[in-house]
Amino acid sequence: DVQLQASGGGWVQTGESLRLSCTASGLTFDDYAIAWFRQAPGKEREGVASISTEDGINYAESVKGRFTTSMDVAKKTVHLQMNNLKPEDTAVYYCAAVDIDFGLELDVSEQDYWGQGTQVTVSS
Repeated sequence: DVQLQASGGGWVQTGESLRLSCTASGLTFDDYAIAWFRQAPGKEREGVASISTEDGINYAESVKGRFTTSMDVAKKTVHLQMNNLKPEDTAVYYCAAVDIDFGLELDVSEQDYWGQGTQVTVSS
């Protein structure tokens, strides 16, 4: 079975940082792009960043310059370093995997597998 395990969420104040991790099992890591999505209460799930060994990295405009994603292929783990957090970043963060041929587009409907989510809360 394919599993994506997201971790690292928590409660921070405005301007602080958090690092999320997503560890995959049951899939050939190089065959997938790994993406981060988030969903705030009452809002639709939105893409944050995506990364693959083939196409590089893609960021949503709202997080460019503040968030950085990286991949450790040997450990089948993707990290999301979130700096200068804002209250509007508060959400449940999910990692997802899509076939690498799909590219880096942050499309909620196209993801093949989802992790369980980790809560990030940023207080003002």
